[in-house]
Amino acid sequence: MPTQCSQTEMDFGSSGGRTLVGAFDGGAITSNGGVLLLAAADKRIGLSERLAGCFRDYRNANLVTHATIDLLRQRIFGLGLGHEDLIDHDALRFDPALMAALDKPEEALAGKSTLNRLEHAGKIGLDRHHKLDHDGQAIERLFVDIFMDAHSELPVRIVLDLDATDDRLFGQQEGRHFHGYYDCYCYLPLYIFCGRHLLAAKLRSSSVDGAHGAKDEVARIVAQIRERWPNVSIVIRGDSGFCRDELMTWCEENHVKYVLGLAGNSRLHKRIARESRKAKLKSKRTGKPARVFADFEYRTRDSWSAKRRVVGKAEWTQGEANPRFIVTNVDPAFGAAKFLYEHVYCRKHPVSAAGPALFKRPC
Repeated sequence: MPTQCSQTEMDFGSSGGRTLVGAFDGGAITSNGGVLLLAAADKRIGLSERLAGCFRDYRNANLVTHATIDLLRQRIFGLGLGHEDLIDHDALRFDPALMAALDKPEEALAGKSTLNRLEHAGKIGLDRHHKLDHDGQAIERLFVDIFMDAHSELPVRIVLDLDATDDRLFGQQEGRHFHGYYDCYCYLPLYIFCGRHLLAAKLRSSSVDGAHGAKDEVARIVAQIRERWPNVSIVIRGDSGFCRDELMTWCEENHVKYVLGLAGNSRLHKRIARESRKAKLKSKRTGKPARVFADFEYRTRDSWSAKRRVVGKAEWTQGEANPRFIVTNVDPAFGAAKFLYEHVYCRKHPVSAAGPALFKRPC
């Protein structure tokens, strides 16, 4: 039953000599005004334009309404606005802000079916409706190129941060798996960042190890960076989930430094027992948390192929021990134990602000 309205305007009084009213004749209204900022940033770095160059369009040009670059911008901007599902675009295609951002103020944007054919570009040749193809390797290289293009000066060193996190699933998606740590069905994508720049994002099933594929991705990114910056120092940083012999051995053989978390065990705890006692006594004397660092060589019984440098943090806080460990191939002459743990491993932004000698390979 239609609503019966008794008035066309609501009176909210006045302010500054002006009458304030509420009405329902404002025309097309949107809450997605932030898309104009996204569009300006995209224009500045040329992301969509460069990404479109990684696609091949086999559609009949005379029948194309929505160019590849417009499809990419619409989908990317939609994700930035929080609209993850393609079905959302059946409404977004009429959103005035999004239409303005794509320079189509009078023309409806692409619907979910057209965008779906873009996202399933890998089906080209299998389905007559899919005529957009993509170059996966070119897309991967684009992220690294944009990162390097953002630097006006050659950096002395860069830190590549490795991370894996959960991407929750709520259906019967292909590759779904229950992950005990995250206590849900999810994917386990691999991310590699340098500062705030995303260099790689790999979708993986959560049935794999957290470091699965990390060595290959690091090798690809390092090779591309060294094509343009052959002398830059590169440091790999990650939590204990990436402390794998394969990755560390590759770094050692290719002159890449690493600072990785190392899961504790009884042997490691015993190795820093003396430092733990010192930290406990210092904490009781000062009434504050105390840290004492140990620096030693260590090798696992089976999983490591060589001895490696380990830094142990013996900490006493809130009335109990809080030991932590990292493993690194940074020479002690260029990174003391405390500095490596507190200013490299725990630091949340690039290490390039440190002194120029840090991580330089000894002669």
